[in-house]
Amino acid sequence: MRFAVFTGSSDGTDGHRRLAADLASHLAAAGHGIVYGGAQVGLMGVVADTALAAGGEVIGVIPRHLVVGEIAHRGLTRLEVVETMHERKARMAQLADAFVALPGGAGTLEELFEVFTWGQLGLHTKPTAILDPDGFYSPLLGQLDVMRELGYVRPAHRDSLGAARNVEELLAWVAAYEHPRSKWTGERGG
Repeated sequence: MRFAVFTGSSDGTDGHRRLAADLASHLAAAGHGIVYGGAQVGLMGVVADTALAAGGEVIGVIPRHLVVGEIAHRGLTRLEVVETMHERKARMAQLADAFVALPGGAGTLEELFEVFTWGQLGLHTKPTAILDPDGFYSPLLGQLDVMRELGYVRPAHRDSLGAARNVEELLAWVAAYEHPRSKWTGERGG
């Protein structure tokens, strides 16, 4: 299984760096690959370096304009260079069997919500989760609960976004995941 990991290109906190390393080492030890945004900086770099050091497969997907800025990680199992951010997200989704978001900024949220939305529309049936041991995402999850309460997000779709406090809980949630029916087609997706 390969996990797309969405996280920040910023360094973040010590706790978030430990979380990124913990996820990467657990995934590598379990034989799971990682696909991510291809950068050597910030939490993204921690994920890549930790998984590689543990013998894991790490595939980076990065737009050409970021390669030129010399933030591309040159020591990955494979680095794919694409032309646009849109292509990056589509390729990461294609390569992944599951999606997990760690703390990050606007780009992390954008990636997370795109695959979450694609799941609601039945474009994929892959598990999508947040790894959140310290409440970083609590306000966001609270907003999703409000959206569910007001009828903007179906309960089954709200529940299709997992939230785990540790890597073991995340992996158990992914293993037990059953995708809800699409709100538009009534099918379980493609």
